[in-house]
Amino acid sequence: MSINWILLIIGGVFEAGFAISLGKAQESLGKEKLMWLASFAICVSISMYLLYRSMGGARPIPVGTAYAVWAGIGAVCSVIFGIFIFAEPVTVWRMVFLSTLIVSLVGLQIVTPV
Repeated sequence: MSINWILLIIGGVFEAGFAISLGKAQESLGKEKLMWLASFAICVSISMYLLYRSMGGARPIPVGTAYAVWAGIGAVCSVIFGIFIFAEPVTVWRMVFLSTLIVSLVGLQIVTPV
């Protein structure tokens, strides 16, 4: 696995961080809300930068693949964090489709020539 894939995976986790930050900001007031909004700004900046970096360098990941994997990792992590942080429901169908998404992301990584 190249450094670009590692950067992309970390960027996807930060994407989930900005989604969770927005969710927590919705639940908060005053200074706590500002803290979560600052967390959002930091996470989105890091996430976008890592997405950008993963598409460059000696072994760049193609834009379509990079964006799909980045967004997919963010979605998977957001669902998992949502279950633990926001007590979102865990249903069989949610887990089936989450598993399908994970398999698709791994498949994209396997078939992308980098």
